[in-house]
Amino acid sequence: MAGTPHSDAPIPRQSGASSTFRVWLQAARPKTLSAAFAPVLIGSAMALADGVWHMPAALAALLGAWLIQIGTNFANDYGDFIKGADAHDRQGPLRATQAGLIAPRAMLRAALVMFALAAVVSVYLVLRAGWPLVAIAALSIVSGVLYTVGPWPLAYKGLGDLFVLIFFGPVAVGGTYYVQALVCPWPVLLAGLAPGLLAAAILVVNNLRDIKGDARVGKRTLAVRFGVPLARVEYVVCVVGATVLVPVALLYGSDGRHARVLLASLTLCGMWRCLRTVCVAAPSAALNPVLAQTARSLLVFSILFAIGWNL
Repeated sequence: MAGTPHSDAPIPRQSGASSTFRVWLQAARPKTLSAAFAPVLIGSAMALADGVWHMPAALAALLGAWLIQIGTNFANDYGDFIKGADAHDRQGPLRATQAGLIAPRAMLRAALVMFALAAVVSVYLVLRAGWPLVAIAALSIVSGVLYTVGPWPLAYKGLGDLFVLIFFGPVAVGGTYYVQALVCPWPVLLAGLAPGLLAAAILVVNNLRDIKGDARVGKRTLAVRFGVPLARVEYVVCVVGATVLVPVALLYGSDGRHARVLLASLTLCGMWRCLRTVCVAAPSAALNPVLAQTARSLLVFSILFAIGWNL
């Protein structure tokens, strides 16, 4: 899956085995793992409501999603350093490679190990659900690698938002449901748009914050291509689309059978400050709290969705 930005605290400069572990833990960006957890929770909740929940498959899907997410984060740390996007004046949290805490080759090797482990986990899912899972796993891993690494990195071409929407959205939710039910009805893919949009919103804030540095190194995100006003509009559309439009569409699509899915729309109440800050704040480190709150809102939305869909 394509990578998302994060809001972890700076990595402490200490010595010893414990600090080495902390450096790698922070480089894995644990706060981003909610972006991988949310679609798996939603897909599993929908499987539970349909009576097809399969715990081993759900857990394997979650483990695979987390491994791909961590691998993507490692690859992003490496790729942005190599391309010069992570400079000394970056507005976001410290990056391990840029700070000299982890060697570039070690970071790249770690990314490849995570992707290899994700491929191993995918073997079980393929044996259970068949060859469609080969395509899902392969595309997810490849997109994670190519997000910032390679001769045509997706994030540098303005495609990061689209790939985050797809792979943290319909692909993750639909894939999670499919490995349990062995079918994938259209409401599942529609529901997948919600976590995909919120994950994209996290990326929008990240790109808005880093717009000056990205432009300097030729990282042509949508914010760089079209400017601050469009990035602000994109954030609002992603948040409102995820928290309001998708639940309402699911309500009507299910003929009212899942009316309590509107419980998930309460997530919007906790995001008003984020919306206001994005719309008025200048691109700077002042947007870092919005990153954290948007990530938390994604997790809250998925929990409320799971509860509402099964009430």
